Order: sequence, then C-alpha cells, then structure tokens
Amino acid sequence: MSNEMNLNAAEYVAGLVKRARAAQEAIEYYNQEQVDKLVRAVVWNVVKDGPAQEISKLAVEESRMGNFDGKYNKLMAKAKGAVRDMQGKKSVGIIEIDEEKQIMKIAKPVGVIGALCPCTNPEATPTVKVSHALKGRNAIILAPHPRTKKTNAYIANIMREALKKYGAPEDLVIAIEEPTLEISNELMKQVDLVLATGGAGMVKAAYTSGTPSYGVGAGNAVVVVDETADLADAANKIKSSKTFDFATSCSAENSLIIQEGVYAGLIEALKAEGGYLATAEEKAKLQAAMWVDGHLSPKIIAQSAQTIAKEAGIEIPEDRKFIMVEETGVGAEHPFSGEKLSVVVALFKYGKFEEAVSKVNEITKYQGMGHSCGIHSFNEDHIMELAMRTKVSRMNVRQGQALANTGNWFNGMPFTTSLGCGSWGGNIVSENITWKHMINTTWVSRPFPPVKPTDEELFGDVMND
Repeated sequence: MSNEMNLNAAEYVAGLVKRARAAQEAIEYYNQEQVDKLVRAVVWNVVKDGPAQEISKLAVEESRMGNFDGKYNKLMAKAKGAVRDMQGKKSVGIIEIDEEKQIMKIAKPVGVIGALCPCTNPEATPTVKVSHALKGRNAIILAPHPRTKKTNAYIANIMREALKKYGAPEDLVIAIEEPTLEISNELMKQVDLVLATGGAGMVKAAYTSGTPSYGVGAGNAVVVVDETADLADAANKIKSSKTFDFATSCSAENSLIIQEGVYAGLIEALKAEGGYLATAEEKAKLQAAMWVDGHLSPKIIAQSAQTIAKEAGIEIPEDRKFIMVEETGVGAEHPFSGEKLSVVVALFKYGKFEEAVSKVNEITKYQGMGHSCGIHSFNEDHIMELAMRTKVSRMNVRQGQALANTGNWFNGMPFTTSLGCGSWGGNIVSENITWKHMINTTWVSRPFPPVKPTDEELFGDVMND
C-alpha cells in the first residue's frame, strides 16, 4: 500500500478505474455462456466449504457484529440465491423482441461500477454485488467500511483468482484495501454507476456525487399481528428474523403492531421463543444505554441480548435471545419506535385494523419510509388493506421480515443485498436491486403501418360533457 500513500485520493482512484475499465473492455463482447460461467465461478469459490467458513469467521472478528452462523447462512442464501435468480436470464445482446410493436432490446454493459459495502454485511454484500455486476459484463470496485476491509479484500482475492483461472481479467474485481472517506467519495465521482449500501450519509454522498447511483433507504420494519394469526408460528418467525446475525439486517422487525385481543397471547408465545419482556424501569435503562447523544450506540449494534442488557445495567437470563419493550408513542421522544439495529423489538397494541395501518404509516414516516412492512394474518381483507394503504416497497405475509425482504427459497422476492425504497425513501427505484439495474439497454425500433386511434377511442364520454 506504500504507493497509495504517495498518491492523493483522486490519482489513486483514477488508477483503479483505469485498470477496471481495461478489464471491462476486454470482456465487453463476451457471449452469454462466457458471462454466466464467470458469475458461477466467482460465487462458487466464495461459498464452497473452506472459504465460506473463513469469510464468515473473519467478518465477525473484524466487524465485531453479528455471529458466525448468521454470516455463514446469509452468504449461503443470498449468494447462491442470486446465482439461482440469474440462471437462464439474458443479459447479453438481444434480450427481448416485441413483434407487435417491432421493438428489439439489446443489453450492454454500464462500464465500471463503484460499490460501497457496509460493515454490517461484509460477507454477502460484496459477493452479491460482484455477481450482479459481472452478469452485465461490468467491472466493479469494492469500497468497504474501514472496519471490514480485510474481509472485503479476502473475498475480492478469491474472486480474482477464479477470474484468472477462467482466462478473464482479474481487474474485473478490485478491492480498495485501505479505504478512507476521501477515497470513497472520489470513487463515486469517477465510476460510471454507484451502488451505495449503507447509512443515510453514504447514500446522500452517492446521490450528490454527480454519478448515477442506486442508494437504499433506511430500514425500520414494522410488522402487524392480527387476531387471525397463528401466534406460535408468528412468534417463531419473528424470533428467527429478529435474532438472525444479531439483527445486522435493516429488515429485522423493529416494531410489532399487535391486536389487543391476542396481545398477551403473542407475548407469551414470544417468551417461549426466547423473548425477554423489559419492565418500565429496565426500558428506561435500555433507552439510556442504546441512544447516546441522540445516536444509536455502537456498543449495542448487532450484539447479543446479554451484551445489550449488561451495557444497560440490567440482568436477563442466559437463555434469552431478544428483548421486548412495550411502547405507545412514535417519534424522536420515543426512540424505540425507530431503527434499532439490535435484538430489541418494540410492542404496540391496536384495537381496530385501521389503527394498525395508521400506526405502520406513523412509524415509517418517522423512520424507514418506503422500506418494508409485514403482517401475520389469514384475513385477506386485512392483508390487502395494509398493502394498499402503506408507503412501503415490500410487504411480507406470514414471513420473517429480515429473511424475506432480500429474497429467500420460500418466496419470490429477488435475491439481493440492496433494497430500493422508492421516492418515499429518497431512492430512484422501489424494488430489489439486482443485475437488471446494471445494464444499459438499446431499443431498436422498426417501422410498421401507422396505427392511429380515433378521438372517440381516446376520449370517449368526456367529449360530450
């Protein structure tokens, strides 16, 4: 890295981009078979036995967040799932023909992509982003959070070896080994497209870089449990999702909106799953420990329930997996209604279903607008009312939120590690960001005999009003 230190950030990044661009141009005319083989090769060499365990272990050691099982299972699901979703999909040459409209669509690379990766998910995020970028015949430069730079470099080096083995340029994947804020900002200015996964500050920087960017909105998932829910099943799924990797996911349940008739029953079911219900006094201590000077304390983010309790000066049994706090208010004066990035979940009570819908909107308006909500219900009217009346980009029915949002084997959501939150969340897209967002498309239009509707066909009954 000594050479890097002698360069300023702009020169250093320019050198990386030059290397990446040369590599990208070398594969610009690869056929679909060649591209798909590279995608499979780089991912397989990360998820196979040996590297996968090393990556998961290193990710926990470096980030000091989450746990080995969470990291490993996330890598298995998201990376393999991304490959599954891309199987048989056209990303090279002619990808669509509309005979009626005489339109042909041709996919072309974006070029060099700059990917900012958070320390909460240093294992799955770079792996999935690389696979999506390569599917579009792009090169990618990975800018990790400084805390997880070794994990990022380890993954990149495995992928570079795989690319070399298959005769492709290694510089299709480049890791910034000594990341700084200055280098990340410079990267965003010099690449062709930015993928920004991380905090609000990073996303804002991406959007103001002058480069086209896919950012993600803040998470603060809210889940409704109505009177028709299977309480044991709901509690199990909430626990599995909330405790997965100690809640590093921005999709983990942050608030539960529970129908008053099943409120006590759900709390008992959650206790049976390892939940601990904090007293009012313990809640106050938790709040003081979790939010310091108005910000979430790094000491509690993605830690075990016992670590959080110890930080707050309260005692909970060793077998407790997550902490529940009862809440009524929403907003800055009630921080438990916001994003917690920890195994702490807020419980709200409602009477009529319209109150539940209003509460979801109130909470997401405070934090997490456009991200996601969920519902445990067998009442189709409730399910559709929540879907129709909330400003979220994804809603999961009878699923664990963190396990469902980014795609899983049991649902049809596209596998990804980047969730667009629409204009609600300050993003340009409201869908799961995948390889489809990493290609440019040329539309080829051919003429046909004019098809022109009459005024009556166009304007109908308004013509005579």
